Amino acid sequence: MFRFIVRRTLGALVILLIISAITFALFYVAPRDPARVACGKICTPQTLELVRHNLGISDPIPVQYWHWLAGVFTGRDYTSFGYCPAPCLGYSFHNQEPVLGTILDRFPTTLSLSVGSAVVFVVAGIGTGMIAAVKQGKTLDKVASSASLIGSSLQIYIVGVVAMFYLCDQWHILGRPRDVPFTQDPVGWFNGLLLPWLVLALIFTANYTRMARSQLVETLSEDYVRTARAKGLSRRTVFFRFAWRGAMGPIVTIFGLDVGYLLGGAIITEKTFSLHGIGALSVKAVQDNDLPLLLGVVLVAAAAIVLFNIVVDAVYALIDPRVRLA
Repeated sequence: MFRFIVRRTLGALVILLIISAITFALFYVAPRDPARVACGKICTPQTLELVRHNLGISDPIPVQYWHWLAGVFTGRDYTSFGYCPAPCLGYSFHNQEPVLGTILDRFPTTLSLSVGSAVVFVVAGIGTGMIAAVKQGKTLDKVASSASLIGSSLQIYIVGVVAMFYLCDQWHILGRPRDVPFTQDPVGWFNGLLLPWLVLALIFTANYTRMARSQLVETLSEDYVRTARAKGLSRRTVFFRFAWRGAMGPIVTIFGLDVGYLLGGAIITEKTFSLHGIGALSVKAVQDNDLPLLLGVVLVAAAAIVLFNIVVDAVYALIDPRVRLA
């Protein structure tokens, strides 16, 4: 198992290196004047020259990338703006601060939104899918399947606005979404994120309900499950000891990808509820033409997805030992 995780980790590091090289090339080779783009909209001629000097525009592209990559591990000295400690993802000339510091300021909001909604949609989605699979062909199964189809067709920017209007403004059941640090006010943090959790989970729950149901229905028809039933094991034992475990593999895979995507920034959700997370930060970086910040956000999002793929591989290997041989 340890060697399996080491192999996956080394592979992930190579993937991140390739992603960083491609992303750097897209952002710093494609623009006609990358220094002008990196400087942002509010850019004086003096600042533009400083940006050109700090980015080393006159150097070849491989040298520029090497300087940027070295800064990730050792830090980088921006002569005109100051020192950026490792890990340095660049310097935002628009915000006048290191990129990583800006991202870390926004990350707690994105983390809270991702983890809270993930708990809701996994519990609700898998639970509903299990019930639908057990009641296959009956009224409860049809209702759950229809509801999941409707839920997967909804859009967050529609459901979110409607939910805020009725639940917050008209009926006053929930408080309006807001950013409250968990360490300062846990109750305010929970109340401020409850509606975004429910709305985001509504969309994902539908997908997990359908997937859990289809996987469990397929697994329940397998020969080893029917053999377990023929041996006289109770229906509960057969379901949780054999069928449930066999059906969890694909669900775990999709769950890891979804959480990685959310940690990389749930852009639509954050903008709909005016939450200041990484997703909203990426939109602001685009609006401000803040190239270093946008590069940093893309790499953090990629790292989150790659990291959770490693976690998924490890969990998958625990569920199915045959995967470790791959």
